[in-house]
Amino acid sequence: MKRIFYIVLIVSVLASCGRKEEFTAYAAGDGCSVETFCKGEKGKITSQSHRLARGQTFTVCPEKAIRQDGFKYLPARIGKERFYIEESSVAATVEECVREKEIFVQTAASLIDDTLSSHICDFAKKGRKLEVTGFDKILQNGTVRRYKIKRGESGAWIFGKYTVLTEEEAALRYGEFDEAHKAVKNSFKGGEAIGCEFRPYQKPVFADNPMPNPVNAFYLTINPAGLKNIDAYIALADSTKINAFVIDIKDNECPGYKAEAMEKYSPTNYKWAGANKEKLYKEAIDKLHERGYYVIGRITCFKDSYYAKDHPGSSICEKATGQPFLHNKSYWPSAYSRDVWQFNVELAKESVRKFGLNEVNFDYVRFPDKMISIDDQMDYRNRYGESKVQAIQNFVRYACDELHSLGVYVSIDVFGESANPGYTTAYGQYWPAISTIADAICAMPYPDHFADHYYGISKPWNHPYEILKAWGKRVQGRQAVTASPAIVRTWIQAYHVMRWVDPHGIDNNSNFLEREIRGLYDSGLTGGYCTWLASGNIAVYRSQIDAYKLDYPSLPPIDSLNTFINPAN
Repeated sequence: MKRIFYIVLIVSVLASCGRKEEFTAYAAGDGCSVETFCKGEKGKITSQSHRLARGQTFTVCPEKAIRQDGFKYLPARIGKERFYIEESSVAATVEECVREKEIFVQTAASLIDDTLSSHICDFAKKGRKLEVTGFDKILQNGTVRRYKIKRGESGAWIFGKYTVLTEEEAALRYGEFDEAHKAVKNSFKGGEAIGCEFRPYQKPVFADNPMPNPVNAFYLTINPAGLKNIDAYIALADSTKINAFVIDIKDNECPGYKAEAMEKYSPTNYKWAGANKEKLYKEAIDKLHERGYYVIGRITCFKDSYYAKDHPGSSICEKATGQPFLHNKSYWPSAYSRDVWQFNVELAKESVRKFGLNEVNFDYVRFPDKMISIDDQMDYRNRYGESKVQAIQNFVRYACDELHSLGVYVSIDVFGESANPGYTTAYGQYWPAISTIADAICAMPYPDHFADHYYGISKPWNHPYEILKAWGKRVQGRQAVTASPAIVRTWIQAYHVMRWVDPHGIDNNSNFLEREIRGLYDSGLTGGYCTWLASGNIAVYRSQIDAYKLDYPSLPPIDSLNTFINPAN
């Protein structure tokens, strides 16, 4: 009996000693994956196609290493899978996994010195070399989420996806559509299209925040009457194909609730925001979510007289006077100014956290329009020497990065004109540069905004189907030269044709709206629509209800020869 006991004890000790030879390690290197090896003929170590993602864990046994050609290979395993790994590719901790000491910027990106507040401390242009001092997280595919880089005493952060390991790689462009963008003219001083980046952008899909397809949305203002009456809007939407709501968070001189971001960055917006609105927003959005509606918060960015009043040094000014420039009765914070970016993105992030928004819609993501003749008289606060189209694309990239980290989508509003081929717009919106990054691009091709005979259509405001179908075909051309195109979700005209356009223009009735939406669908734009009605008046929506009940994807194309709508008397 005693003999059996000692035999068991010896076996146990030996087994224990064997286990002590192994320990858990991490795949390490200066790239996103690590090479593995196997024993080939005559016990010789040979490379194999299987690679480990950097940061992946495995069990390694150093005592049974094989030395060959000056290298040391350690036997390792993951579950039942066995392989060898070169000693220099093994790290004892996650912190030791990232070995690169310098990186190069391939896609121009913002440098953040405070990831909690999204504060931009610098801007890294394409080709810039950065010294690595740390990182925040290794992603599942072995890439680094954000690198910490050397800058001053505290350092800064840049997303790893915008960097590469060599200067040669950084100089490379994504060339599939470059020729198309090189041919685009800079006729109106918006900037060279080819100065933007058109590399494919990985669009996120958030499993716990699915985006409807399509999104059909009612627009609501910050008016308390609308927020308090949310039950009526829900009852109306329940009887239609509406599945989403766009609700203003901040419009020019119309801030919604007293947000902490306003108090910190724009006291004037904070002053004029509704004192008791936060509770109204919370109650209304909670009810929408309970009924299964997708909720989008709308924020105007670079048309904000209150922010300009608080920060004249970040606003577009006249060179002659040094004073903020009044354009169309409003002052404009410059789209080049990073503090303006931060304010709007921080407001968006705060609203997401407080109300559970599914998406943030940024409007007025542009410079002022109709400035060509006086453009040289303006000080745009262009610190980094960007063109207008570059600044707008760089803002969209920054906003998407910050909001995607919260699991929400980003849509960007653009003028319908930005779908025109051949030139960049004077106000900095170049469709492919925005579409390649944003989750949804929301244009505003309102029929009464088109000039008479545009696309050869007489009085396009009386031909909503034809004008939007023709415009939609232009959009398809812009999407075709975009590496990772956004969903196209269009703002439709839900208001009466403006009297200064045509005092006898057709009414904003359901027939008009139906023709608009069918024009979009018949051009191939199936991402849905948002209703632009500045008042958000529920009585108007009720009068248009027949248009909102239709299931447009299932409808056959309209005969375009029979779509004229007689003007209202």
